[in-house]
Amino acid sequence: MFRAIKIFLLTICLALPAFATALEAQDDIHALVDALGAGGFPQREAAIKALVASGDPHVGQILQQLSDGQLYVNSEEGGPVLLQGGTDDEPTYSDPITGKAVADIDPDYMSKVKINNSLRGVIASAMSTLTLLSPDRSARLSAAQGLLKDSDPSNLELLNSVLADEKDAEIKNTMEAARAVMMLKSDVSAEDKKAAIDTIAARGDRNALTILTTAMETAPDDLKANIEANIAGIKRNLALWDIVQNVWYGLSLGSVLLLAAIGLAITFGVMGVINMAHGEMVMIGAYTTYVVQEHIASNFPELATYSLVIAIPAAFLFTGFVGLVIERMVIRYLYGRPLETLLATWGVSLILQQAVRTIFGPTNREVRNPSWMSGAFELGGLSITWNRMWIIVFSMIVFVTLLLLLKRSAFGLQMRAVTQNRRMASSMGIRTGWVDAFTFALGSGIAGMAGVALSQIDNVSPNLGQSYIIDSFMVVVFGGVGNLWGTLVGALSLGVVNKFLEPFAGAVLGKILVLVLIILFIQKRPRGLFALKGRAVEA
Repeated sequence: MFRAIKIFLLTICLALPAFATALEAQDDIHALVDALGAGGFPQREAAIKALVASGDPHVGQILQQLSDGQLYVNSEEGGPVLLQGGTDDEPTYSDPITGKAVADIDPDYMSKVKINNSLRGVIASAMSTLTLLSPDRSARLSAAQGLLKDSDPSNLELLNSVLADEKDAEIKNTMEAARAVMMLKSDVSAEDKKAAIDTIAARGDRNALTILTTAMETAPDDLKANIEANIAGIKRNLALWDIVQNVWYGLSLGSVLLLAAIGLAITFGVMGVINMAHGEMVMIGAYTTYVVQEHIASNFPELATYSLVIAIPAAFLFTGFVGLVIERMVIRYLYGRPLETLLATWGVSLILQQAVRTIFGPTNREVRNPSWMSGAFELGGLSITWNRMWIIVFSMIVFVTLLLLLKRSAFGLQMRAVTQNRRMASSMGIRTGWVDAFTFALGSGIAGMAGVALSQIDNVSPNLGQSYIIDSFMVVVFGGVGNLWGTLVGALSLGVVNKFLEPFAGAVLGKILVLVLIILFIQKRPRGLFALKGRAVEA
């Protein structure tokens, strides 16, 4: 019993210093909180920075309360800063740190601890600094990016302490860049500033260029040459990345043109039909996507993420059926009469546009991007959006699938036979009329799938197809009528050329220049890049 009492007393003696230290720390944090209610905005800013520097775990909670306007102080006597709760008619007050209720407070003498826009920025920067210690990676990365943007030299010491323990490479690189910017703004040695300049220049992005350009104004003379050299290097690097970015934009545009033109390449090349309603097949595919998405959202919301994938076969089948009906009812009576075919399909396009306006109305319809097609990512100096990347992948899949169908299937063999020699194919027992019908349906179905892709980057409206019909014909004629490889090369080439002309000539004049170049090219090579012998050529 005596031994147990001794152990108990010894434990109390050992705990007393720690308990006293805790009380002292609590008193210190209370004093810092109370300082928020004293003085004007400059004193309040100093109190906020003192709170952050204390490292107390309650600081984030207190700053949030201050930002939300929940901290109050006696407007006449000063005193402790309290947390207001309850209602406007019957407010209650408590300690902002412990949450313990405080009684006998007259609300008439309590006023809010006010902050202005400048203090809101200080609080936001302080909150970013505090989240550097968060176990959540995304929170730490966001905080590091916030520090890089704000780059307040007063956070340099805290950033140094956090940087040593950071293990994530991306977050650490961002912190090092923020530290370098802070060092440029602080009074450190020339050697440290030179190292900071090299750290910023190593990033090689536009933010680094802006930072160094700004630092150039206040830099010492002995560092200006180094900054100028780094600025010149970044500009050269960015110029190269701009070229690569334009190529990417061109390939992205080219993949869209490929999807829109590849179906036309089949109908125009194999059948010799100038189908002015091809753009409306694209439009119908986009509206099919809208209908499928709305139906799934209403009846099967758990499948919403996959609605776009489900819309692909639906658009192919529906637009293919519409194309089959058009071929059987109109086009089969006009083979060999290209002018009449052009006029007839133009009339069909007007009918389809008006039908869509009657059913869905003239306004745009929203087709939502699934989560896996939203946002963007960085690759070196490239900014790549997920929807454009998936459209490129999709267009390549469609191209390869169609190529395999034409080269490896019985239907593809019959189609090629009819293209090369219709009379001989007919004499061999091939039903050329049905080959024409299903070829037109195939081209229309592919146009419908193009509409699914275009619904993710363009407005779904009755005029959607009109934006791509002229470009589609240019791609087909430039690449070589009926040649899939020519369509691929033509679409990607025209996409890249368009994107390089736009910065200098503008979008409209750029397209006109491309059209003029194609006309000049066709004068030299009437059959396009890849000539293909077929019915249209033999005539």
